[in-house]
Amino acid sequence: MAKITRLSGCSDWIDLEFVERERTPPRVMKLGIRLHLAGLSLSNTISELEKSGVQRSRKAVHDWVQKAGLQPTDGESPNQIAVDETVIRINDEQYWLYAAVDPATNHLLHVRLFSTYTTALTQVFLRELREKHDVEGSLFLVDGASHLQTALDRAGLRFQYERHGNRNSAERVFREVKRRTSSFSNCFSHVEPATAETWLQAFAVWHNSTN
Repeated sequence: MAKITRLSGCSDWIDLEFVERERTPPRVMKLGIRLHLAGLSLSNTISELEKSGVQRSRKAVHDWVQKAGLQPTDGESPNQIAVDETVIRINDEQYWLYAAVDPATNHLLHVRLFSTYTTALTQVFLRELREKHDVEGSLFLVDGASHLQTALDRAGLRFQYERHGNRNSAERVFREVKRRTSSFSNCFSHVEPATAETWLQAFAVWHNSTN
C-alpha cells in the first residue's frame, strides 16, 4: 500500500514548456515522468502508459525526464541544513552526490554530482546553494568530514558537528535515492555524468513534492 501511495498524486510540479510538437498528451507525459521518478523502471513505466492507450519507447520516457529540466525550487530560508555526500556509480566509476536537506521539511534544497570530493568542490556546492536560498543565518549540520567543515568555515557559515539527530535527514534522503536506483544496482549504466545529474535533480523535485 505504501508503494502505491507514493506512486499516486498530482503532477502539477512538472512543467512541460519543453514540449514543442510532442505527439503524446501532456497528462500522459506527466504521468510517465512521475511514475519513473517515483520508482518504476522505464520498462514498467511504458507498460503503465499502455494502459492509457499510449505506446512509447523507454527512450521517450527517458528523454521526457531529461528535457523537463526539473530543479528544486529556490528561495527557501531554512533554520538548519543537513549537508552530506554519498557515492553513486556511473559506468563502473565512482561519483559523489552532494545534497543539502532542510530537516524541518525533509526537502532537498540543492543536489550536485562531482567526480570526487574536495574542499574546493564543496565550496562550489555551497556557493550555488547560497545563490538559490537564504542560508546566511542557517546552522549547517555536518559529520566529521574535514572538507565539509573547512569549506563552511571559509564561507563564513555556521556549522555544527552532529552525528545523529537532524543530520540524519540527509541519510534518509540518500537511502531513498539508493532505494530508487536499486533497480539498476545503484549504478547508472551507459549514460554521461551530466545525464545522471539531471535525473538526480529531477528526482529531488519529485521527492520534495511528496514531502
